[in-house]
Amino acid sequence: MEAIVTAIRDFFVNMVGEELCVLFCSMIPIIELRGAIPMAALFGLPWWQAFLISVVGNLIPVPFILLFIRAILGWMSRCRVKFFNKVANWLFAKAEKNRGKIEKYAFWGLTLFVGVPLPGTGAWTGSLVAAVIDMKFWKAMLSAVVGVLIAAVIMTLISYGALAAFHLF
Repeated sequence: MEAIVTAIRDFFVNMVGEELCVLFCSMIPIIELRGAIPMAALFGLPWWQAFLISVVGNLIPVPFILLFIRAILGWMSRCRVKFFNKVANWLFAKAEKNRGKIEKYAFWGLTLFVGVPLPGTGAWTGSLVAAVIDMKFWKAMLSAVVGVLIAAVIMTLISYGALAAFHLF
């Protein structure tokens, strides 16, 4: 198994480079910069480079989600393909589940939801919820930016702090 993981890692790193691997990883839902910054640390990238690349990558999908997700989910929920129906319903349910937390505190609620690096939170889910509750685009965008910056600071401190701690021993 380790040989397969090493082969996949080597393929991607050699084909696109470490920086683009980190950028693409930070754009992936669920993983986002919570996985990209530790990856950059393991690659040996400087902390500031990991921070910048991950923040940019994590923010790239946000305006597209805010602008288009309602139309896409609406189409998926009306589609004849049951898989699309299930995915759309699951995403609507996830957004509705978090709606109260975010609506109660509006801007700061979304900021904290995006900024706390826990499973199920982040820019993708926060943007989805903001779009579903009809939060104004620029308010949601700014909230996502601040939240992503908070998450990046936390993950950078954890990832590079842990790396430094292990080098002491």
